[in-house]
Parts: sequence; C-alpha cells; structure tokens
Amino acid sequence: MKRGKKYTEAAKLIDRAAQYDTEEAISLVKKAAVAKFDETIECHIRTGCDGRHADQQIRGAVVLPNGTGKTVKVLVFAKGAKADEAQAAGADFVGGEELIPRIQNDGWLDFDVVVATPDMMGVVGRLGRVLGPKGLMPNPKAGTVTMDVTKAIDDIKAGKIEYRLDKANIIHVPVGKASFTEEQLVENFNALMGAINKAKPAAVKGAYLKSVTLTSTMGPGVKVNPTKLVNANA
Repeated sequence: MKRGKKYTEAAKLIDRAAQYDTEEAISLVKKAAVAKFDETIECHIRTGCDGRHADQQIRGAVVLPNGTGKTVKVLVFAKGAKADEAQAAGADFVGGEELIPRIQNDGWLDFDVVVATPDMMGVVGRLGRVLGPKGLMPNPKAGTVTMDVTKAIDDIKAGKIEYRLDKANIIHVPVGKASFTEEQLVENFNALMGAINKAKPAAVKGAYLKSVTLTSTMGPGVKVNPTKLVNANA
C-alpha cells in the first residue's frame, strides 16, 4: 500500500518494534498527527478474551475526564414525563413509536447514541436489525437503558464512550483529538484503561491485555507497553 509523504515522515518518528510508556506513546501519536483536520486519537486493545464464551464478554462504558472532542447527538426513546425530562436534559431527539418508520424505512440515522427507558425497549427492539450492526442498540451495561435519562444524557455529552469486544476480541475506542494537550490525552487514556482492567472477566486465561496501540486517524500506530498498563491501573 502506497503511503503519502506526510505519513512516511511521521512513521520515521516511531520504532515499530518498540513498546512505549503511555506518556511517550501519546507524545509520538500527537507528533504523527499531521493531517489538515483535527484527527481523532484512537486506542485499539487486543485482549486475551474469547468472546464466543458469555463469561468472557466485555461491554461497558466510561466517562473520559476531558471528553472526546466530538459533539455527540443523542436520541432518547421515552414517553410522558420522561420524554419531557430528556428534552430538558438536552437530548437532540426525543420520541417513541413514531420514529420507527423514519429509522427503518427512511434510513434516518442522524444520531450517535441511543438512550431508552426500560418501558420503551419493546419498541426499540423492533429496530434491532438496523441499530444492532451499527452498535447503536441501547444496553443496560452501557447505561443507555435507564430511567435516569438526565444522568445518561449528561454523561454522554460529557464524554462517555462505550467499549465492547469485536469479533476478533479487540476493543476500538476514541480517547480524544490531536488538538488535546498531552496531559488531557494521558488522563483520558488512563481512565479508559482503568475501566478496561476493572472489566476483566474472571474466566480469562493467560494475558488479558495482549497489545495496546494508539493511533491518529491518518497516522501510524504506536504500541504501548501492556504489562505496565495492567500494573498501573489495576
């Protein structure tokens, strides 16, 4: 694959074989983020879990102390007083049954997170085929099926992110933007790793964190030493 000049220059800063400490890795990722837009800094965590087993699944959420740098649009499925509460809390869209044809038939997906009160999950369940593959289905473990819609919206707007295993047992999450300071990115990264360490399933055998890589949208990956992350955030 042919890489651009900027990528090639940025890649020279990084030793592909090395595993860096958190602070150094974040410093390198920031230096390598040379695109003309504010790149997202992402974290890719390869785990020792086997997601085919229910007792080795990982799914949850964590609020990043400095947010994600992205404006998040929240859709809330609620009715009555809870719908009013969602509006007051700053939800971008609030509704119920009437939204189903809009999402199912018109392909409307102009939102980033879906929150639902438990009594609306029967309605939301009918959208499983649309929302599920996009990772938008509300889930109690992620705090998006709740009666406390105000807290859910506040957390999401403040920088709450969801993490879950993909089919290859890897977790992919944003930890901020290239415009963030190194300190902000370190704080966000440490908060994420603390949550991931706490979420370790008891059934996992061997190494839990196999590899942890930080990368910007257009930049090369930088490996973080996983053994230090287990000890630092345990």
